[in-house]
Amino acid sequence: MALIKSISGIRGTIGGKTDENLTPLDVVKFTAAYGTWLASQSKNNKIVLGRDGRISGEMVSNLVTSTLISLGFNVIDLGLSTTPTVEMAVKFEDAAGGIILTASHNPKEWNALKLLNSKGEFISGDEGKLVLALAEKEEFNFVQIDELGTIIKNDELLKKHINSCVNYKFVDIVAIKKAKFKIVVDAINSTGAIAVPALLKALGVQDIMVINEEVNGKFAHNPEPLPEHLTQLSNEVVKQNASLGIAVDPDVDRLCFVCEDGSMFGEEYTLVAVADYMLSKQKGNTVSNMSSTRALKDVTLKYGGEYFPSAVGEVNVVNRMREKNAVIGGEGNGGIIVPDLHYGRDALIGIALFLTHLATSKKTIKQLRNTFPNYFISKNKITLTEGINVGDIFEKIKDKYKNQPINTEDGLKIEFDKDWVHLRTSNTEPIIRIYAESNFETTADNIAKRIMQDIQELGTPSVQ
Repeated sequence: MALIKSISGIRGTIGGKTDENLTPLDVVKFTAAYGTWLASQSKNNKIVLGRDGRISGEMVSNLVTSTLISLGFNVIDLGLSTTPTVEMAVKFEDAAGGIILTASHNPKEWNALKLLNSKGEFISGDEGKLVLALAEKEEFNFVQIDELGTIIKNDELLKKHINSCVNYKFVDIVAIKKAKFKIVVDAINSTGAIAVPALLKALGVQDIMVINEEVNGKFAHNPEPLPEHLTQLSNEVVKQNASLGIAVDPDVDRLCFVCEDGSMFGEEYTLVAVADYMLSKQKGNTVSNMSSTRALKDVTLKYGGEYFPSAVGEVNVVNRMREKNAVIGGEGNGGIIVPDLHYGRDALIGIALFLTHLATSKKTIKQLRNTFPNYFISKNKITLTEGINVGDIFEKIKDKYKNQPINTEDGLKIEFDKDWVHLRTSNTEPIIRIYAESNFETTADNIAKRIMQDIQELGTPSVQ
């Protein structure tokens, strides 16, 4: 079991000992630290709160709500919601900040507090450090009885979010309706079961089938939307003779598609496809993190724009997008950021734009996929045991490949002609992620295996 305190929030497994897992005491402490920091930044006493469908969600929500009320905040409680909805709701409601209760793609025993600023964006690294310091010192000042905050229930903000997506300037509802798509949705027993069908209906899609639709947090499969976890969706798309399949993660900020023949469109190509459509309508620059496919760069150059890589992490992508005035960006894990809607990964706007692209292209989803450059990314990870020095590992690898172009902005990225490998520690799990890309799947796999073998051979017995 684990508790991970990071600059973007706190994530851990439910139960166990305090300061080792996400226990009620840890939830209260970190909520109090965030609220105390927020109160020092603004006199605005409104905070938006929403959660995904996890089993522990209601319990954690009650703890967070009570803590914020005791600090004098009025809590706008969205209940079951999505990460991008909470982000947009902070702006809709002119709130001081927001908290999203979700552990994203982690299994059911995990939950987390994701912390937002007044822009509805994840707090910065420096701000996160201040929150962690307050939690460590437990420097909280709870209000007197007459200053206690209140709870304001609001279940209308998801509709407002959906309307914003439907009415976005490059979404073509007429074309989507005319296409008469038949769509199967894997909602992974979380809030995608509420949000995605509502969006599809608003876009004029009538033929919708939802699998794993009961919002109970008992995930029918590993909740990370990777090919190996989407066999049920793939089979159902073929069985139903559907136009495509849609998969989201539990908090609906990641998105991937299944083609009409049951094959994977590829989560790396979610952003590529949406960017291809967006750039055809609006020239400009793009950004993705350096673990994402180079296909986005190829598409960007095709339309006369510039592509810029960023360090992994939504905050880093957003910062680079602002810096380079990007018109579209995101991450290769199926995270799409449309900045003139909001600076956050959003599967709902991603679905609306993707369906528009598919409808206006008059192609099947498989035909659309075949229009893009074909790269393969091998995604691997090595589990770390307590006490391992990742810095030493990276230094040894860096020295071994010192004759290759190396980027150390985020972990270690090594270029091999047109191929690359990227090693970095996870912000959410005690692992090293190892991603390698090539024109050929076997080459990408072999590059990753070579690096993993290097790690084992370079004297790191604490790696499993």
